[in-house]
Amino acid sequence: MNNIYGLIGEKLGHSFSPYIHSLLLKEINLSGIYHLYETDKDALSIMINDLKESGVKGVNVTIPYKVEIIQYMDRLSEPAEKIGSVNTVSFSKNGIKGYNTDYDGFKMMLDYFNISLKGKKCVVLGTGGAAKSVVQYLSDSGVEKIRIVSRKENLYKRAYHGLEVISYEKLSSIKKDIVVNCTPCGMHPFAEASPVSLEQIQGAEACIDLIYNPSKTLFMEMADSLNIKNFNGLYMLVGQAVRAQEIWNDISIEPGIVEKIYKKISLK
Repeated sequence: MNNIYGLIGEKLGHSFSPYIHSLLLKEINLSGIYHLYETDKDALSIMINDLKESGVKGVNVTIPYKVEIIQYMDRLSEPAEKIGSVNTVSFSKNGIKGYNTDYDGFKMMLDYFNISLKGKKCVVLGTGGAAKSVVQYLSDSGVEKIRIVSRKENLYKRAYHGLEVISYEKLSSIKKDIVVNCTPCGMHPFAEASPVSLEQIQGAEACIDLIYNPSKTLFMEMADSLNIKNFNGLYMLVGQAVRAQEIWNDISIEPGIVEKIYKKISLK
């Protein structure tokens, strides 16, 4: 019998996850199908219960439920608890457990694109679940400074205790080496949007957009025009998917699989 996996989110028409997981399952010689489970916030708890009762093995979680979903977990992995965000859920006889594989995927992506973090001043755009994973990884990696940029600056100063939260208006005046967009601004079908202006990224060494559809966002195009190294979040998406399958099936997957699948999708 096929194992069932899937993705929970609000709007999922843009998602590459079914394609990634179908390639991955074929590559590791496992049977399974991967569904998209769109749901409203009010129906999230019902969705989780229905998936558990119907025998789904595991799901990924995307915008805007990575923090919201925590309350429906029986247990959290240590990293998920520390980060305060869940993007992978496992259903088993021991209950519902939440994990964070965004952290792993972000690490794999930075390694792949040779981004050095030590001593760097980093700016994170956004305050959602993906931003929490990125901030945690940056904090663990010897960066000199992390600034979080939010349109609700005062609200998130409490949520990110000990880290500097600034408004978008202040972004132009600060020194930044690496800028990571963790907002959905610029995602298909609103590809003409960017969370920041050209002036606000000037002087950066690298601009990273966690959006992967479109493959070249306006944010990345602006980085191109300033000769700033940039890339999208596709490698991270593949990396976190591989890590999720390892969790769901209690296996180890050969590291080269991530790059192999990433290259297949990039050429598509």
